[in-house]
Amino acid sequence: MLITDPCVVSLLWTLSDAQGQAIDELDEPMEFFFGGDDLLPRLEEALHGQRAGFEAALHLEPEHAFGDYRAELVCFEDRALFPDGIEEGMQFDGLPEGAQTTGMPPDAIYTITEIYPSHVVLDGNHPLAGMALRLDVRVVSVRPATDEERSARSVADDAIALAPLAAATGRLH
Repeated sequence: MLITDPCVVSLLWTLSDAQGQAIDELDEPMEFFFGGDDLLPRLEEALHGQRAGFEAALHLEPEHAFGDYRAELVCFEDRALFPDGIEEGMQFDGLPEGAQTTGMPPDAIYTITEIYPSHVVLDGNHPLAGMALRLDVRVVSVRPATDEERSARSVADDAIALAPLAAATGRLH
C-alpha cells in the first residue's frame, strides 16, 4: 500500500542532534496517522507515496522541526504558586493558577528549568526548539486509517506524536 492521506504508518526511527548524538530511538514499530497531526510536515513530505521498507535520513532545521527557540516563552513565577516537591524538568499544562506573567500562551506545556527560594523559571519552548536534527526513519508497514482515526486525525487518544507541539517526556513517542 502506498502512503497517502489518510493512512496509518508504522515506523522505526533514530532522532539525533546535528553532532550525531542520539536523542530518541524508536526501536519497536509504532503507528502514526499520516495526513493529520501525528508527524512533522517534513517527515510526511518524505513518506508520501512510499511503501513499507522505505528508509530515509532527514536533516531538519529548527523551522522544520520544533521551531526556533523563543526567549519570550521563558518566565519567572512566584515559588509559592507551586506544590512542594517540584523538580527541574517537571512539566505543566499552562501556567499555574495565580501566575503574574502576561502574554504567555495558556495552552503551552511549561518545563521547570530552575528553582530558587523566591521563584521558579518556566520555559514554554519545546525542549528541542532551536535544534537542527537528523531523523533516520524506516517504514515498517502501512494500513488504511479507521473512521475513528480519520475523525481524530491521530492514531492514539493520548496524542503520541512527533509533531511540533508534542510534549517532551524524555522520549518523543
